[in-house]
Amino acid sequence: MMNITGVVFIFITCICFSQKQKPENYHRFDEHVIHFGFMLGGNSATFLGYPAANNFQNYNLKALNVIPQPGGQVGIVSTLKLGHPVMRLRFLPSLSFQERAIQYYYQNPDPNKKDIFNEERVNSTNLDFPLMLQFRTTRLNNFAAYALCGGQYTLDLQSQEDASQNYIDPYVKIRKNDYFAQVGGGIEFFSPYFKFGIELKLSQSFRNSLIQDLTPVSKPLDALYNRVWYLSLIFEG
Repeated sequence: MMNITGVVFIFITCICFSQKQKPENYHRFDEHVIHFGFMLGGNSATFLGYPAANNFQNYNLKALNVIPQPGGQVGIVSTLKLGHPVMRLRFLPSLSFQERAIQYYYQNPDPNKKDIFNEERVNSTNLDFPLMLQFRTTRLNNFAAYALCGGQYTLDLQSQEDASQNYIDPYVKIRKNDYFAQVGGGIEFFSPYFKFGIELKLSQSFRNSLIQDLTPVSKPLDALYNRVWYLSLIFEG
């Protein structure tokens, strides 16, 4: 990940220094106090998982992996200028679709047979409410870059927190409400009538989402923390 970050930084730096003075598109953009727009993007969701102690002794569980899965999101953008164009407050309520895969590898009691594999898919349809501070560079012609940090509240509309467990075919239960810290950054390009941005953001939950209901799929787990990478295209007018 550090190599990718370094390449992106060098790319942005090259763009900054290679640009010649040009007429500014949408030159009155920074004069407005508030801007509205929309966001489209994709995400990669996973769990930061912590297995329970003595899984092999108790359940013959040899390995427990969480595999990131792709998803998407759409949202509405509201950006408020905080006195100076380089500092802004961004509120981006959005609807996101996420999936994670939890893989269990059990040792087969018969040494002549392969290990037993089981996979549980955890799907979420989320209402996300992130509130971010955005720190933007001063504008160079029709280009700018920014960093952001903040927090997010998420309501999982697909959560089965209150549903009855199916003990014949159990599933992993996660909580309906979650809270995240977020960091990220992006680049912006100004066209004559709107601003277009590309944003990369990491969202890390600080609440254990696992509901431990002592089923075979939840007992090997001690904690699950949501982690999501977001890549978004943002249009503001």
